[in-house]
Amino acid sequence: MTNIQAESLSTSLVRLLAIAAGAAVANSYYNQAFIGHLSADFGLVSGGAAVVPMLTQAGNALGVLFLAPLGDRLERKSLIVTTIAALVMSLIGAALSQGFVWLAVASLAVGLFATVAQQIVPLAVHLAPPAERGRILGKVTGGILIGILLARTVSGTLSDLWGWPYVFWFAAALMTIIGIALARWLPRAEPTTDLSYPRLIGSLWSLVRTHEVLRKAIAVQFLIFAAFIAFWSNLALLLSGPAYQLGGTAVGLLALVGVAGALAAPIAGGLADRRGPAAVVSVGAALIVVAFGIFALWQGSIVGLVVGILILDLAVQSSQVANQARVYALDPTARSRLNTVFMATMLAGGAVGAGIGGAAYAAWGWAGTCTFGAISAGIALLLSQKS
Repeated sequence: MTNIQAESLSTSLVRLLAIAAGAAVANSYYNQAFIGHLSADFGLVSGGAAVVPMLTQAGNALGVLFLAPLGDRLERKSLIVTTIAALVMSLIGAALSQGFVWLAVASLAVGLFATVAQQIVPLAVHLAPPAERGRILGKVTGGILIGILLARTVSGTLSDLWGWPYVFWFAAALMTIIGIALARWLPRAEPTTDLSYPRLIGSLWSLVRTHEVLRKAIAVQFLIFAAFIAFWSNLALLLSGPAYQLGGTAVGLLALVGVAGALAAPIAGGLADRRGPAAVVSVGAALIVVAFGIFALWQGSIVGLVVGILILDLAVQSSQVANQARVYALDPTARSRLNTVFMATMLAGGAVGAGIGGAAYAAWGWAGTCTFGAISAGIALLLSQKS
């Protein structure tokens, strides 16, 4: 353990883990910037291309639920490298898609294996000495936030310049380089439990059944993330329409506004410590309702979009940090599995949000997506006030 901890103090290794986690999670968000191109290339009805981000988010939920817990059961370096190899193959499959069904299946696989990020984060905590765990975890989590923010920018630009398949080729090349680097420099980390896989997965339900606070937290975050993904998975369709006539690059540039959410995370954590997580979650849900009101009332306004995105991203990040704070406090000995339950449910909410938000857009246009987002966040607000 001494050698592993010494390696974990290496600035270059921490940086590698942060880059790897950010690059991995970015794969779940690339397609949100070019669904306008997909609609045109495959001749889909308005909102039909939302199936792609919906399946990616569904794959995320499945990966977090069924793959991430294996980090406690298997040697983690081998698990991470193998998962990245599967992710690269899925990305190549998406790049080579000859039809929309092929792309949809590949998108599900990309989402499934992109959850390697949820294997990297617990490994970073495992490798860190107790006195440095907060610092190292903060850096790796920061890498994830940057990956989410930059994903749409990179994707929007590449898809506008050369077409959406090149986004997947870029991602496959990047993950190949990262996989080789992790295989070379990542230390081995032996399993921490000998539970059989069925018992490991079964313990997740036991946690949900035991903790009422966990049940309420995951319900609220499900609804909040559904609203969040409903917005981002349909924004490209809005911008490509007659009101804006903009491409994927514009989606990427607007995504950069979300840096406010990353800056809000530590502030939200401090407020949760002082005033309690429930209060922060309630304020966050209320602000999301406000953001969708702005999106609906100021259609056609770039300024309205920027202001709404600032409020939306800040609110979603704040509520997530506060909700995670109260979930992690439930049982210090089961934080990895608690994280699995929390993240799997949240990502399932993203899949539902992408699906219903896309259907609402197809039926009623941007007003339909905004209505769904406001209702979802409004229900989350009601539930948070009861917790």
